[in-house]
Amino acid sequence: MSARPEAAPILFYDGDCGLCARSVAWCLAHDRHATLRYAPLQGETYAALDVADRPRDLDTVVLLENGRLLTRSDALLRVLAIVGGPWFVLARLGSLAPRALLEASYRFVAKRRLGWFGTADSCRMPSADERALFLP
Repeated sequence: MSARPEAAPILFYDGDCGLCARSVAWCLAHDRHATLRYAPLQGETYAALDVADRPRDLDTVVLLENGRLLTRSDALLRVLAIVGGPWFVLARLGSLAPRALLEASYRFVAKRRLGWFGTADSCRMPSADERALFLP
């Protein structure tokens, strides 16, 4: 692992969402340097986060990096950049798109995610190394 756990960016996700579970699995597979940490929005780590404007909606993905919160499409683009490789290029290209379009697209999918992808009833079990990346 490249980053110290306390300094690593944390991706907060809806622990009950099938799309979110798949997204976390994708990040685990593509984050070769194990930079990201993961915690559910319903968990202790997010509840203990002392940030005034932290989102309360479960349909909002949140990334905490260097004390700053990024949400929705901003968080997703930053995650792609962190993962690196060709995904960094995709993040840069995505950042050129109009923010209103990115946010509208995010909200469109977020509103329908449970209907399209279901709940995270059965997630794959993370390996021992991967478990160390998860926070309560």
